[in-house]
Amino acid sequence: MRRTSSLADRLFWPILVGGAASLWFGPKALGVAGLVALVLVLHRLGRGGRFRRRVRAIARRHRETLALRRRQESYVDPYGNEILDGWLRERSYFADRTVLPRLEAEGYGDLIAARYDEILEIVEAASLSVGPPDEGEALPEDGIAYERFCAALLDRAGWDARTTKAAGDQGADVVAERDGIRLVVQCKRYAKPVGNGAVQEVIAARSYWNADHAAVVSNAGFTPAARKLAAVTDVLLLHHDELPDL
Repeated sequence: MRRTSSLADRLFWPILVGGAASLWFGPKALGVAGLVALVLVLHRLGRGGRFRRRVRAIARRHRETLALRRRQESYVDPYGNEILDGWLRERSYFADRTVLPRLEAEGYGDLIAARYDEILEIVEAASLSVGPPDEGEALPEDGIAYERFCAALLDRAGWDARTTKAAGDQGADVVAERDGIRLVVQCKRYAKPVGNGAVQEVIAARSYWNADHAAVVSNAGFTPAARKLAAVTDVLLLHHDELPDL
């Protein structure tokens, strides 16, 4: 990490040189040194504002993805409480991996520790600045209707999608084809994050249906175990908002 010079470091040489020059050239040289010192002080005092603007710019550039990830990693439990644990982890991940390295590279490393909460607040605001897509209808409440809902979203994206029969689907709720590619999908309308059982089921469905790709779609995000298994088995974990662009 690049070391950021302090205000005292920046003022040292102008004052020293100005003082020495004044011995030879008189008070005018000292006045010029004082003016330089004043400019440095004013520049330093404005760093806080520039810091905030830089964080906002970085977060704003990713606001669409942040908004999607907030929807993916949040859910309402059976008691009506909004559970944000997954989103809070995602928010910190974005700050640590995307925002902080850029701030450090641009010379703001000395401000990060004291203003980390401020960074998180700016990221939060960016995630809330984009509203959810217009789904045209309320999200279905039961699983079968949610499967049809997901198939319809895939149809709008250009896929030939159909729901399977409840019995004998071998883990696939929707089978979709496009340009010679077959995709099998597990659809989970849950009130909590989806576990790795759904990933295991869609892996079996991929083999059974001889599909090229497999995905689990949910409204409520996924557990860390599900994400880990999906990563090593090449299974897509999606929020239904992502289907129109799949």
